[in-house]
Amino acid sequence: MRHCFKIGLYKQGLLHDLSKYSPSEFILGCRYYQGHRSPNDEERQQLGYSSAWLHHKGKNKHHFEYWIDYPQHRVSDKPFAPVKMPLKYVAEMFCDRMAACKVYMGPAYNDAAPLEYQSKRRGRLFMHPETEEQLTEMLSVLAEKGEEAAFAHVREMLKRGE
Repeated sequence: MRHCFKIGLYKQGLLHDLSKYSPSEFILGCRYYQGHRSPNDEERQQLGYSSAWLHHKGKNKHHFEYWIDYPQHRVSDKPFAPVKMPLKYVAEMFCDRMAACKVYMGPAYNDAAPLEYQSKRRGRLFMHPETEEQLTEMLSVLAEKGEEAAFAHVREMLKRGE
């Protein structure tokens, strides 16, 4: 919420991840909580899937997985295609990545950690190339120049509508 506020996304900051309080996510989050990683990972390990995650990513537009659809024009044999995310949700995803790294890494967190996390997954995620490029740009500014500069950069991107 605080990170969204710093980039001017007040409504998104207030509404961010409210689905976590729905019974289908909250109960499973309590059941599989470990404190050092997502409860969804533990649920997935035990059941082979995470129903909490399937619900969560289907309700929250700042997750790139929300933006997967059938392609309008089939240009390959792939039945699904990533859709370019609206910039305001890419910006919220940036905030979410930073906050998640802070929570899971604790005192070991540094401003390069979210970019490192993203870089390890780059090319393996089913994310639209332009969305991935925008997110990587935001995370790169964070890694190179710090939080305040990154927030200013994202605010400027939103202002220009890039």
